[in-house]
Amino acid sequence: MSSSLHCIDCAQQYPIQRVLYACENCGGLLDVRHDFDAARASITRSVFDGRLGALAFPYNSGVWRFKELIYPGIEDSSIVSRMEGNTNLYELPPVATFAGVDRLLLKHEGENPTGSFKDRGMTTGVTQARILGMGRVACASTGNTSASMASYAAHANMQGIIFLQNQQIALGKLAQGIAFGATCLQINADFDRNMELVRQVSEKLGIYLLNSINPFRLEGQKSIMFEALQQLRWQTPDWIVVPGGNLGNSSAFGKGLLEMLEVGLIDRLPRLAIIQAEGANPLYRHFSGGFRHFEPVKADTIATAIKIGNPVNLQKAIRALEWTNGIVEEVSDQQIMDAKAVIDGAGVGCEPASACSVAGTKKLVERGIIKRGDTVLGILTGHLLKDPEATINYHAGHLADLNPQYANQMLQAEDSFDDIVRILGGAQT
Repeated sequence: MSSSLHCIDCAQQYPIQRVLYACENCGGLLDVRHDFDAARASITRSVFDGRLGALAFPYNSGVWRFKELIYPGIEDSSIVSRMEGNTNLYELPPVATFAGVDRLLLKHEGENPTGSFKDRGMTTGVTQARILGMGRVACASTGNTSASMASYAAHANMQGIIFLQNQQIALGKLAQGIAFGATCLQINADFDRNMELVRQVSEKLGIYLLNSINPFRLEGQKSIMFEALQQLRWQTPDWIVVPGGNLGNSSAFGKGLLEMLEVGLIDRLPRLAIIQAEGANPLYRHFSGGFRHFEPVKADTIATAIKIGNPVNLQKAIRALEWTNGIVEEVSDQQIMDAKAVIDGAGVGCEPASACSVAGTKKLVERGIIKRGDTVLGILTGHLLKDPEATINYHAGHLADLNPQYANQMLQAEDSFDDIVRILGGAQT
């Protein structure tokens, strides 16, 4: 089965053995395209269902279980995997009630090895780096990408190099990059500038770039849709709701859904809703203006994982919206943190950016766009412990300009049996 790189703008083709992130002809973004016809007999629901619960490599991975759709023909010895994927799909009635729908399912990508969905893209990205014979890999990151890349680079015996901004890096993310042995550069610049720098430096020094502009990253991330639909017994929900930052997930989802339709795994496409933070909403503004003129923004939001003002996957995300008759919405930091408190309170938990899926669903229900009877699949992108400071400060009422509606405040007691009984007795009533 043949695969190649295709420019999404001018359709120029390149071999996948090239180290290439953008079209040399027009500068457009690249897709990895596969010819599925030769393996059509192996791309069936029964084949993929038969691999569920596999103990043997590589099908014990929730990405490589769908190998024929991810990287057909690859040798198993080339795969770099940490058994990523296999994340749970939660149906939480209190969260559905909060959002205003009868059925809300949350796929928790924070259950991946390094605590975010990035592991799905990094298994394919680092695998491609190994195939190309690269010894060094790099990324710019708000935190999750760096944690994942550092882990997979170490697993593959490669040097990981991370470009970090010098403020608002959650310690739960920064600690992973350092612990996994990556070379960490803290630069006096925001994510968007670091993205420019890492692309320039990688080209100059022959380092393999692993941000989501790398099309092999998105091949892994589209497996979120493959696995979620498999968990739904291949029944398509009405809506997929996902946070939007650099727009890699929404781009990958559109591609993966279209491929599932093409090979007959599903019989219709859901609608895609991309949710951005109000302080980092360039796609929302572009969508609201009819996609006539795009302007980057200076990003500022408590949801640091999506604090991106100039997303590299913009055109792919627009394409995904067009394919799925999708929509873009924005939510405030207040709405994000309140939704997060509800998700956390249901015993599941997530990092702030993840809560955009629920906050956005609630807002779209209030606008009458999502109906109460619709089935909604929301994506939780990162683990609760990715940003514990935000959680603690929310419940303590220490977040500027936010009034916590679902606070669980810490109770203070003296070293006294009677005082503790008094407090707990009062709390019980």
